[in-house]
Amino acid sequence: MGNGDSRVRGLAARAGGWSARHRWAAVGIWMLFVVLAMGIGSAAGRVDVDESDQLKGETHTAATIIDDAGIKEPAGETVLIQSKDASVTSTDSEFRATVAAVVKAVEGTGRVTDVTSPYDTRTISKDGRSALVQFDMRGDAETAGDRVEPVLKAVAGVQEDHGSLRIEEIGSASMAKQYKDAFGNDFKKAEYSALPVAFGILLIAFGALVAALLPVALAMTAIIATMGLMGLVSHVQPMSDTANSVMLLVGLAVGVDYCLFYLRREREEREAGRDAGAALRIAAATSGRAIIVSGVTVCVAMAGMLFTGLAEFEAMGLASLMVVAVAMVGSVTVLPALLSLLGERVEKGRIPFLRRRSRRGNGQSRFWTAVLRRVLAKPLVSVLVATGALLAIAAPAVGMKTENLTLDQEFGNSLPIVGTYDRVNDAFPGGSEPAEVIVKAKDINAPEMKQALADFKAQAVSSGASRGPVDIKLHDAQNVAFVYVPLVGGSDQDKAAKSLEKLRDEVRPATLGKVEGVQAPITGQVAGSKDFNDQLLGSVVPVFAFVVVFAFLLMLLSFRSLTVAITSIVLNLLSVGAAYGILVAVFQHGWGASLVGAEGVGAIVTWLPLFLFVILFGLSMDYHVFVVSRIREARLRGRTTQDAIRHGVVTTAGVVTSAAVIMVAVFAIFGTLSMQSMKQMGVGLAAAVLIDATVIRGVLLPAVMALLGERNWYFPKWLHRLPDLTHDESPEPITPAVTDEGERLRV
Repeated sequence: MGNGDSRVRGLAARAGGWSARHRWAAVGIWMLFVVLAMGIGSAAGRVDVDESDQLKGETHTAATIIDDAGIKEPAGETVLIQSKDASVTSTDSEFRATVAAVVKAVEGTGRVTDVTSPYDTRTISKDGRSALVQFDMRGDAETAGDRVEPVLKAVAGVQEDHGSLRIEEIGSASMAKQYKDAFGNDFKKAEYSALPVAFGILLIAFGALVAALLPVALAMTAIIATMGLMGLVSHVQPMSDTANSVMLLVGLAVGVDYCLFYLRREREEREAGRDAGAALRIAAATSGRAIIVSGVTVCVAMAGMLFTGLAEFEAMGLASLMVVAVAMVGSVTVLPALLSLLGERVEKGRIPFLRRRSRRGNGQSRFWTAVLRRVLAKPLVSVLVATGALLAIAAPAVGMKTENLTLDQEFGNSLPIVGTYDRVNDAFPGGSEPAEVIVKAKDINAPEMKQALADFKAQAVSSGASRGPVDIKLHDAQNVAFVYVPLVGGSDQDKAAKSLEKLRDEVRPATLGKVEGVQAPITGQVAGSKDFNDQLLGSVVPVFAFVVVFAFLLMLLSFRSLTVAITSIVLNLLSVGAAYGILVAVFQHGWGASLVGAEGVGAIVTWLPLFLFVILFGLSMDYHVFVVSRIREARLRGRTTQDAIRHGVVTTAGVVTSAAVIMVAVFAIFGTLSMQSMKQMGVGLAAAVLIDATVIRGVLLPAVMALLGERNWYFPKWLHRLPDLTHDESPEPITPAVTDEGERLRV
């Protein structure tokens, strides 16, 4: 093949051409954008999601009442004093002396207020072996976890002096501290590990230091710029630490992928004998276009999270959308400029023992050539076997159970506070996480209100929803009352949810509901979990519909093929379904759970299925668009459909495999973290990407396309009026191909 200057057009080709001609300008503009975005974003500061905006329903109503009243609810803490055997009970002098020592110790820190003795509040278990000293942390509840350390040390000091009893602290501040430490350490571990892992795999894939650094550099600059943009956007749509972590994950994945696609195509064209300029133009017109189609599709998928109505999801969706858009723009602008500047120097830093393995015919993979030979020889058998296997893997997803994980489910035995949590719940069911009834009245001290509160307190216990004690805290000036109700069921989410239902549907209407003008939303951990579930389930249909419909339309317009659009959606749904099945099998049923340290979880964390659908549907399009674009390109060059399929799959196999290995490795890091929700996310993402890059793209896609033959390019005449987004021309002279409908295939 010669170095003919083939004319290319289209957005990606024009952007790449301009950048190659104005190399320093393109690099300078990109760096200026990154610096300005980060600088302005840092100056503006980031506004985080407020707790009152996290959920809708009663939880949101309760938070609004508290905010409007100006009440700053303190962080409550509890110290469990428990006999290690039945030899010492709460009536013994030793037990009483220990309680007094705990009260004195925590008061002595100067960090607490409203310390109460179990002998005054009757927070003593029925068997007399356990008692609770309760108090509040001074200052802002949101930052109490940062100030609780002296109190924890004081309690630990009492424990040293009273070894015959178990003395342990638990509460919102101490739980927040350990949760934050574990969460922060988990993500630091993942973030610090992800980049070296990605770089190492790229080094093996390219065998050259400079080539391996380019994808990492692009991904990092895209992430840095997006962090700045998040600060600006947060003044309209608040962000969060979770959104930032998801953005890092997605940014690394797509940033590396897009650069990898572009770089491998440019290198392939140079190996085919083209000069650097022609190779770059071809890469811009082909891989550049695939990156834009893929990027827009991923952005649409991420935008689906904006339809949940949940502030946390909206923040994750917007942050992910922005980093994908930034990485996409960088890939088709600054990357061509860098490749033009580097030229052959992109191969600098060759690793002697990582020399490129010889490949047959134009960068084709030997392994996938052998696989494709068998798949294309018997496409129907391949489709039936692969589809059957994926449906079998997806089958457990039918019985998926979702819930917000409790502390013991989330961390198992990895945190000391989990044992305390279990012991408090065993001795005082629901006591560690009571339901909170936020009562707002015209006059909270009116006789009818006092009677209604007394009736509610009595019926909460008599109905079986609680075993008590039910505590009431009045805020006279604001005409608000806080009623704390330990729920029967404790840490058992299903039983506690039934107790909550009794409070909401039976006890409240029969008591507080009879007083005119009273608001009494019920909040708390169990209520928040239920409201979150209800909100999430209500958003599933609109999110799924939005993502699927818009992805279908983008594929239809980008490839002008009804068949390609339909098969794209079906294959992606199969991939997501298989990921769901693996999640349920491992984390709900416990099949192979010990391999990832997930024993006893028994459920999928509530937010994960919808999150996985959006992320996986978007990321799957990376591979799909890239492979199908190459197949279509080969078909337009005059190859038969079957030959085009073989050529497209085997020539993209190397880059798809490299990209998949990076993503699987990065996601697998999350599978090693201590938080069960992070394990579930990591295992789900890694499994789905692995299935997508092998079974879906290597077997099902070529087999289905081989069965369909020329029908792959079917585009009904009544759809011809739709916009034509297939603008880029093939880099080689095209032999016109005619479909069964008589429409000339267009690039």
